[in-house]
Amino acid sequence: MVFKRRDKRSWGRLCIETLWPRGGWGRAAQYIRHRVRRLPDSPERIARGIFIGVFTTFTPLYGLHFLVAAIIAKILRGNVLAAILATFFSNPITIIPIGAISLGTGHFLLGTKPARETGKTVGERFLEAGADLWHNFKAVFTAKQAHWTGLQDFYTEVFVPYTIGGLAPGVIAGVVAYYLSLPIIAAYQNRRRGMLQDKLTRLGPAAAKKPGAAE
Repeated sequence: MVFKRRDKRSWGRLCIETLWPRGGWGRAAQYIRHRVRRLPDSPERIARGIFIGVFTTFTPLYGLHFLVAAIIAKILRGNVLAAILATFFSNPITIIPIGAISLGTGHFLLGTKPARETGKTVGERFLEAGADLWHNFKAVFTAKQAHWTGLQDFYTEVFVPYTIGGLAPGVIAGVVAYYLSLPIIAAYQNRRRGMLQDKLTRLGPAAAKKPGAAE
């Protein structure tokens, strides 16, 4: 096959490169920025997609950020691909600060206690919720009894405060990303348009001189 990789990667290698891309996250950010700037859409729609993607990373829907960003972008008429690419704002470097800000803000607004003050870390609450989900899925097909304690604790101590607390920081980060990206994308597109026009202008006289050209 023409597009098949020569060096087939193992599942372990895929997991490692998901957490730390080849060349590092700096190079990955440059690649994403390059792709966003070259999207065939208006600067406003692309910037709107970036806003949506960045905002989505402040939600606790890990593993669903791509899907959520795409749906919101479709509804708000933003560029879907830009929204998906912008979800890479949440990565192993930024995920901890994003979570800390969202949870801290949520607990402050709700007047509740963080998970660590109740004897469990946020990571442990995620693991317990995942374990309950898997156990309850198996319980549908077996005689086992469903467990909801881990899911309930996760919902009250993590999901609700994370969701509420992530709204304001998400909007702020998204607005900043929007107004930073909009002029850059517009300038890049104008520059490309100018270069294409210059190229066509230079090729115009040359094309007219070709043998067989219309007189």
